[in-house]
Amino acid sequence: MRLQVLSWNIWINCYFDQVAKFLKASKADIIGLQEVLPDDPKRDIVGFLDKLGYQHVFAPFGHTWGEKVFKDAPAIFSKYKIGKTETYILSKKNSRIAVRADILVGDETLHVFSTHLIHTHQQPSKIQNEQVSNLIKNLPKIRTIVMGDFNATPQSWGIKKMCKVLVNSDPSLAPTWSMYPEGCLVCNPQEANIRLDYIFTSKDLKTSSFKVENSKGSDHLPISVIVEV
Repeated sequence: MRLQVLSWNIWINCYFDQVAKFLKASKADIIGLQEVLPDDPKRDIVGFLDKLGYQHVFAPFGHTWGEKVFKDAPAIFSKYKIGKTETYILSKKNSRIAVRADILVGDETLHVFSTHLIHTHQQPSKIQNEQVSNLIKNLPKIRTIVMGDFNATPQSWGIKKMCKVLVNSDPSLAPTWSMYPEGCLVCNPQEANIRLDYIFTSKDLKTSSFKVENSKGSDHLPISVIVEV
């Protein structure tokens, strides 16, 4: 069975109409989103996807970035039945989380993770490395998909570590960030020229047709891949 899997950091300050339009048109089977808000009626992506028939797991989690406190979180949406779910705290300091959904596809169970690691302005980070290590500790060895905004470039320690235990569905350097300078006032990006977003799979799964998609709804670009189960 071939499944279309999509990952996207939709941005707290997203242009919701464009995000909703893209997600509806994508017809993805499994979607991992980051920076999903629990309390913004103007950006109710959970309610929007529920109406399209997706089941979901979403665990809002308070965390800090600079001097601000946010309560957004990664989420997973599925057209297939979701069984067991779990939330993992990846670090005590500057905490980030990963959410897991065990998705029933035919006779198989897929272990799907969505995560969003600490933003380090593309600099080495012990905390981000800790988050990667703790994520890896909780991954099943088979039928596993891990996606999200890792806030790490392909050359970083974290991504190299992920590639030792999982398969990067797109090993190219195709950029996914940033569509808008407001994506980071410190980095002040002027164009999408950095790769921060990834979809990894366990070695038993086959992937094809990886794409960096096109949308101006967020500061990140969506990414997608076909996974054969």
